Amino acid sequence: MAIRGILFDKDGTLVDFHKTWHAIGDRLALEAAGGDRGKADDLMEIAGYDFALGRFRGDSVFAAGTNADIVALWYAGAPREEHEARVRHFDRVTAAEGARSAVPLDGVLDALRDLHGGGYKLGIATNDSEGGARQTIEAIGVAQLFVAAYGYDSVARPKPAPDAIEAFCTLTGLLPEEIAMVGDNRHDLEMARAGRAGLAVGVLSGTGTQERLAPLADVVLSSVRDLPAYLAG
Repeated sequence: MAIRGILFDKDGTLVDFHKTWHAIGDRLALEAAGGDRGKADDLMEIAGYDFALGRFRGDSVFAAGTNADIVALWYAGAPREEHEARVRHFDRVTAAEGARSAVPLDGVLDALRDLHGGGYKLGIATNDSEGGARQTIEAIGVAQLFVAAYGYDSVARPKPAPDAIEAFCTLTGLLPEEIAMVGDNRHDLEMARAGRAGLAVGVLSGTGTQERLAPLADVVLSSVRDLPAYLAG
């Protein structure tokens, strides 16, 4: 069945994960550490930052998890009310700062315009908040190309559960087999499989590697910029 709709992960797929998120993550880690630089570095490391390589590890909590996951990790044992307040704070900070700092990956904006012009229905499926997704695509100038943006707080279950695919199908009237899911981490591709998407596309522009993505992907591309040519072919 022909692909007619495409869901994209956001960070590492449309925007440069490392350039966009390191400073924001470090700020929140330092806040969680009460200003203790050493403790903040420890928090960054357990959340997935590899100081030796200067990048986030693929499939780590920071690369693949939600703000709620990071709060649970950094504020373990916090009472429920505090946990929920911290998550709301993280959502506000990451939405505003993520949009302000967003660096689109090379060639991706042109590829999105080509896909939209080709008649594909485009959507976002991210484990960031919905507000963060919407503010980012607005900031990089492509909000008008998307018919939907799903964050971890838009659906009952975030990735790798298939809820965003199901919501996108309900909205667009497309079948799962007509949807392509594109992302740079395994949870993107696990969602594609769980949701019976017609095409699972891994991209190497974020934190994932060929070795980790290939077993779950129908195809692994260097970047979303290669997607129009792949679908045309």
